Amino acid sequence: MTEVVDLSHAVEHGMITYPGLPGPEIADHLSREASRGTYGPGTEFQIGRISMVANTGTYLDAPFHRYPDGADLSELPLSRLVGLEGVLVSAGEPRAIGREAFDKHEVRGRAVLVHTGWDRHWRTELYGGGSHPFLTADAVEWLVEQGAALVGIDSVNIDDTADPSRPAHTKLLAAGIPVVEHLTGLERLAGRSFAFHAAPPAVRGMGTFTVRAYAVLND
Repeated sequence: MTEVVDLSHAVEHGMITYPGLPGPEIADHLSREASRGTYGPGTEFQIGRISMVANTGTYLDAPFHRYPDGADLSELPLSRLVGLEGVLVSAGEPRAIGREAFDKHEVRGRAVLVHTGWDRHWRTELYGGGSHPFLTADAVEWLVEQGAALVGIDSVNIDDTADPSRPAHTKLLAAGIPVVEHLTGLERLAGRSFAFHAAPPAVRGMGTFTVRAYAVLND
C-alpha cells in the first residue's frame, strides 16, 4: 500500500503559531444537541465554526502575501502545489542556512523541503523566540536561479525575523515560488523518494492559508 507521511501540525483551539498573532477560535455553529430538533429520531449533525488568521498551523504563502499584484490562493496552479517531486535538504545545526546546504541537490521543478528539526520546539516559547533557523539571501537566490517549484521549512519562518526586509519571502514569492512554513516530521523522509502535496483552499484576495501538507512515498 502507498505510504503517506503527514507533515502538518494539527490546528487546535487557542494555539499560537506565530508570536503576536491570535490563536484560532473553534466552536459549534450547530451543536449535535441542537440539531436533534431539526432531524429525525436518532439523527444528529455538528456544524463547526472557526475564526483564525490565515497564518495558523502549517500554511502556504502565495505571491499575493508579499505583492499586491501577485497570484492569490485562487490563482495558484495546482501543478505548483500537488504531486511535486520532492527533495529533502537536511540543514543540520546552522541557524543561518546558506547556499552550501543546497548546491549538491537537484531542485529544478521540485518541492525543496528544509529539515532543521526546529519543529521539536512547537508550541513552546523557544519556537518563536527569535533563534530559529532560516534561509540566507544567497541560498534563496540559488533556489530561484535553479528553478525550485516550492520551498518549505520546519521552522517558524523561512526568514530571519530580525531582518525586516524579509529577503527569502521577497525573492521566492517574486519568482512565483510558494513557501510552506511550520512543517513537521520531515525526518521521516530521509533517504526516501517522495511526492509533496500542499494545496490551500482557492480563496480570492488572500495570500496565505493553512494546508494539510503531506508526502506520498514512492518506495
